[in-house]
Amino acid sequence: MDVSVVIPAGPPSQWRSLVRAVASVRAQTYRPAAVLVVVDQDLAYFRRVRRDLAGVTVLENDRGPGGSRDTGAYHAGTELIAFLGHDVIADPGWLAGLIRALQDPAVVGAGAGLRPDWRNGRPRWLADELTWTVVPPARPAGMVVRRSVFREVGGFGRRAAELPLRMRTLSGGRWRHVPDAVLRHEVPGSAASFPAYLRRCFAEGRSALRPMPEAVLGNLRAALRGRGVDHALRAGGALAGMAAAGAGLMTARR
Repeated sequence: MDVSVVIPAGPPSQWRSLVRAVASVRAQTYRPAAVLVVVDQDLAYFRRVRRDLAGVTVLENDRGPGGSRDTGAYHAGTELIAFLGHDVIADPGWLAGLIRALQDPAVVGAGAGLRPDWRNGRPRWLADELTWTVVPPARPAGMVVRRSVFREVGGFGRRAAELPLRMRTLSGGRWRHVPDAVLRHEVPGSAASFPAYLRRCFAEGRSALRPMPEAVLGNLRAALRGRGVDHALRAGGALAGMAAAGAGLMTARR
């Protein structure tokens, strides 16, 4: 089952992240047939990527802002297409895990597990249940799709988050989530700041509230049992996030 990996290049300021993403693809236990890096309408950066990244096919995005993934998928010559973000590092078994899911002909696509890769260390106040708050929501990076169905639904288009639903609806097939096929999303210090965390909780509202009682109680119990001050900080962080999420929910109801 040959697969091509499409990576939007991102901005020139994130060159090092792109290099790490490409290196993680080259280290896969399941080797892709091709790696396609798509540069978004920046001729100078296109030339740099083509010059300095050996062993990849470099394309210019010809589908307007946000169309890099669709450009890469259009040029892919394999039935299976994987997508990876320029700021994401794939564990060595990422591609193999997703390919196993696609061995079932009823599966039209599969998504990976996404975990934070702390650039400046994990915040001491952030509970395990809430690490998702520092990872961008609804990221298509890390999925593998069947090209035939992907093209039938018109690719990502402007509704990237709805791609799995559109593919399932059109084909009658299934979508698989493979949590063991792990991607690590780079989290800069600014994204892991306490104000950014509160803003995300406020924006998510009800979704953010669901795991918080468990995060508060679990960390409080651990702190009371003498398992370290970090658990007390995480309980406090979860309480603050709960307040922000509640405020967001009340605002949305007005």
